[in-house]
Amino acid sequence: MNQRARRILILGAVALGVLVLLPILSGSGITLYTDWLWFGTLGQRSTFTRRLLSRGLLWLAGALLALAFLVVNWFFLPRRLLGHLRLHIRGTGGASITIGARLLTRLLSLLGVLVALTMASAAAGQWMTALRFIHRRPFDLNDPIFGFDVSFYVFELPFYRFLLNWTMGLIAAALIGSLLVYLFAGRIRQVEAVGHLSVLGALLLVGVALGYQLRRWALLQSPSGVVHGAGYTDVHARTPLLYVLTGVVLVGAVVLVFNIWMRRWRLLMGVGGAWLLVSFVGQVYPTVMQGFTVEPNELALERPFIEHNIRFTRRAYGLDDIQEFDYRLTGELTSQTLDDNADTLHNVRLWDWKPLRATYEQIQEIRTYYAFVDIDIDRYMLDGQLRQVNLAVRELDIEEMREDARTWINQHLIYTHGYGLCLSPVAEVSDEGLPRLLVRNIPPQSDHAELEITRPEIYFGERTTSYVIVNTTEDEFDYPSGDENVYARYQGPAGVPVGGPLRRAAFALRFNSSPILLSSAIGPDSRILFRRALADRVETLAPMLWFDPDPYPVIADGRIVWLQDAYTWSNRFPYSRPTRGLNYVRNSVKVAIDAYTGETTFYVVDPDDPLIQTYRAIFPDLFTSVDEMDPVLRDHWRYPEQLFLIQADLYGSYHMDDPRVFYNQEDLWGAPMEIRGAETVEVAPYYVTMRLPGSERLEFMLIRPYVPAGKQNMIAWLYADSDGSDYGDLGVYKFSKEGLVYGPMQVESRLDQDPVISQQLALWNQRGSSVNRGNLIVIPINGSLLYLEPLYLQAEASRLPELRRVVVAYENRVAMGESLSAALEQVLRKSPVAQEPGQALDAGEEAVEVLPTDVRELARSARDHYEAAQQCLENGDWACYGEELRAMERDLDALIEATEK
Repeated sequence: MNQRARRILILGAVALGVLVLLPILSGSGITLYTDWLWFGTLGQRSTFTRRLLSRGLLWLAGALLALAFLVVNWFFLPRRLLGHLRLHIRGTGGASITIGARLLTRLLSLLGVLVALTMASAAAGQWMTALRFIHRRPFDLNDPIFGFDVSFYVFELPFYRFLLNWTMGLIAAALIGSLLVYLFAGRIRQVEAVGHLSVLGALLLVGVALGYQLRRWALLQSPSGVVHGAGYTDVHARTPLLYVLTGVVLVGAVVLVFNIWMRRWRLLMGVGGAWLLVSFVGQVYPTVMQGFTVEPNELALERPFIEHNIRFTRRAYGLDDIQEFDYRLTGELTSQTLDDNADTLHNVRLWDWKPLRATYEQIQEIRTYYAFVDIDIDRYMLDGQLRQVNLAVRELDIEEMREDARTWINQHLIYTHGYGLCLSPVAEVSDEGLPRLLVRNIPPQSDHAELEITRPEIYFGERTTSYVIVNTTEDEFDYPSGDENVYARYQGPAGVPVGGPLRRAAFALRFNSSPILLSSAIGPDSRILFRRALADRVETLAPMLWFDPDPYPVIADGRIVWLQDAYTWSNRFPYSRPTRGLNYVRNSVKVAIDAYTGETTFYVVDPDDPLIQTYRAIFPDLFTSVDEMDPVLRDHWRYPEQLFLIQADLYGSYHMDDPRVFYNQEDLWGAPMEIRGAETVEVAPYYVTMRLPGSERLEFMLIRPYVPAGKQNMIAWLYADSDGSDYGDLGVYKFSKEGLVYGPMQVESRLDQDPVISQQLALWNQRGSSVNRGNLIVIPINGSLLYLEPLYLQAEASRLPELRRVVVAYENRVAMGESLSAALEQVLRKSPVAQEPGQALDAGEEAVEVLPTDVRELARSARDHYEAAQQCLENGDWACYGEELRAMERDLDALIEATEK
């Protein structure tokens, strides 16, 4: 190849590298610079610096080690051969090209740089693995096979695996490059080449041997046995084979080195054959042992390993802290019982989140650009009583604005924030079937001093994803007031100062937005707010944590503060059953994010967790002691539903602590089913405010019923306490197996089979409206069980669901009323109670109607009321329709009673 062709080739390679790397490096540099500014505004620059420094040091160390190793193997050891490199390429038609030593050396140098950069990036990507290894904390729990502390598997083994894989990758690259050098030089058979390549091959074999030992330790996370973790076959077949494989490979490494002088290739081939033979046996022998030794005696042989799995799984998920109690259905539901538990019944959740969000959207969004992203559940002390409430934040959704109004100035300078929230008790319903709002409208109007909001602006939320710039020449839209708009200016400390041209150019490049650089509305005192979405904000600050997908707002001293649960987790815990990609989890952190200022604080609520201890050692400035949390926020902790769901699913199996029972799955529990809307779905955990059996204290807790696997009757219910010093207490109440306890789906079936209820549901669904069945809630009260289900009615022409009926079931009785109190009264009387048209009964009221006693007269009366109800329905008179249905219901019950005499 002539000089000109070589120059063109080199210039082309350089140009290609510049075109590929320049956008990447410039984009990364802009992102790093603006991130450094952002972390600084949150007081977390040391956190960012430590992350960046750890990545940088690993990258530099990886690059230097890789480059030095490649230089020694590719250039230093074969240095006398570099001048003899030739590559002759024959083409079609007799043409050929010869690449000389100089160009090959340069190409080899370029290849070495690329390999070093690749190895450096791989090393930098393991920065958290390295930091966890350096700052590891013990679990004070040893595994039963090798006797290591669990921290070895969680922190050390991943680091050793990374180190080994990285080193073997580098040795393999050196071996391939060296082989090419000797081939191009035509000296592959020389002693020097054989010795060099043999040493590299021996190093690779040593790495393979170490890999076998790592696989031996990793057997404690094996999924192949009767339970997760090392089983009988793993310990008695795979472990010895891994020792043998380690020995064979090490012998091969020694033979490969000594073969430089001995040149006994048959010996080397013999070692290779032995390796292949042992590897084949390693595939067959465990299968044979499992089939002929273990399976015929599986319970006896696997019993100790099942015990390990039960013990370690319960420890990994906190299941060993669950207390077990018996719940005997000895109580009788009476008016006195209801009076004694009035505070529980006043907090029964009648409003499901889906219909409630639709209702909020219709009556409280105010403008199209506002959105209620989610409905959350919490509790507040109001007038000295604990009240369970639903609430939703009114966020700004700029995408809902008219398209012609979505200008850059509107999106980023004027429409900058949402406003306020809605709050309503979970059990209260207006005469129109709507929630009774305790916090409503814009500006927020509150019925209680505890719910007053003095700083309602929402600059940080679940859907607040775009950047905004404050302190510009433009006033910000604050809230609508009739036909006018009210404007204001941001008074908080959040945001990165835009500053001069350099910063403006950096942010313009980051957000691909030239107006940031060119707009005259932006001045030196302007600040840019970005990463305003809660998920983006917390995951950027603490990427090693797993965050609960359901943050919820709290009214705290007039401010709106988001609380979000965060979990430490691992998928390396020995003998623990994996679920959702992990096999160890703790709710060790609660994050508070101020909706106005964006202040984000990570509070450590479980300081005994070894993982959070490790992370605190890595990032000492990121985490804050829970003792520094505002007591108002502390009063609104919720046991997280995500963690509870994981624990509840696993406890369905791991409440069985006897290995024989566990092996046979004799007492497996599962989640019950229910009807939600028009679908049959699994019952989700739900928050209730109630007293535990034997307790006088009203508490906010999370509940999940259980049914036996494959059946529908209820067998137990699990709870997690969320209040005071009892926060995090877990317990399960088990029912006697001797009697039937109705499960949620059985109650649903009874509702469908009830002639009055099923007929009314069918009528509603046929005549211009639809019925949405809410969450079936089971409430334990004084040794009895009460089942409650709300029914929502929605007209086809309306998006406004209305809560119109409540169904109550107790023992073998089912009743439907216009209110919870009316339905309870019917259940207590063991039959529907007559009411005056349009009048709902209060507890304790008597209502009597003289009905005919003749069977024929009752049947005719029921038919007349039915026909009258149809006429009312055609006329659109819902009040008349309800009155006639109630009358027909009374006739049918009287008819049943008359025929049973």
